[in-house]
Amino acid sequence: MRMLGVLGGMGPLASAEFMKALTLETPAERDQDHVPAILWSDPRVPDRTAARKHGGEDPLPWLLRGIRGLEAAGCGAIAIPCNTAHGWFAEMQAATSLPILHIVDAAAADLRRQGVTSGRIGLMGTTATLDMRLYQERLGIECITPGDALMQSHVMPAVGLVKANRVAEAYAPLAEVARRLRAEGADAVVLGCTEIPLGVAAGPALEFPVVDTVAALARAAIAWALAERDRAG
Repeated sequence: MRMLGVLGGMGPLASAEFMKALTLETPAERDQDHVPAILWSDPRVPDRTAARKHGGEDPLPWLLRGIRGLEAAGCGAIAIPCNTAHGWFAEMQAATSLPILHIVDAAAADLRRQGVTSGRIGLMGTTATLDMRLYQERLGIECITPGDALMQSHVMPAVGLVKANRVAEAYAPLAEVARRLRAEGADAVVLGCTEIPLGVAAGPALEFPVVDTVAALARAAIAWALAERDRAG
């Protein structure tokens, strides 16, 4: 089986959580049953939201540097546990022959796993992810998003708390936003920033279906790895 490449560091805790999920979700009885993986965790990648929203430094050269490193290591596919980085998905995929597992496709698969195939989906993410319409245009289900006021008062500060390792403090604002989306008619809520599931997991479980995009991407990576194993005989 070829290595899975993980292009991470955006942020570091989300990447570490992805590696944990990759391990816990794999059907394994021994070390050798797990997915061989290489984590390229580079927190120096410029801020993706600042690049899209405020003309900040372009992260693409840094993303491509990571992809080249994973190619050189012999990886067979790449997973990127950062939703906003998928705003550069087309450019990254064009720069490599390796398949890049799209996090929105992983989220869609997780919705199907939970029996949610229609209706309305609550969508939480960074302002850049929502503005780029990464989910709205690829998910295939109507999305409800938080208003600008909630994004500025709750979601983005909570994402910052997780990045600052103040994870427990992020729970209350994130849970409030998710419950508001549910009250507006969402059948499930997609946690479309890989910091958000970490904050939501720091408190009592929400009372409705949610998609943890970190875990969803890990399951997609496992599916790729198992298919590779089958092809290898």
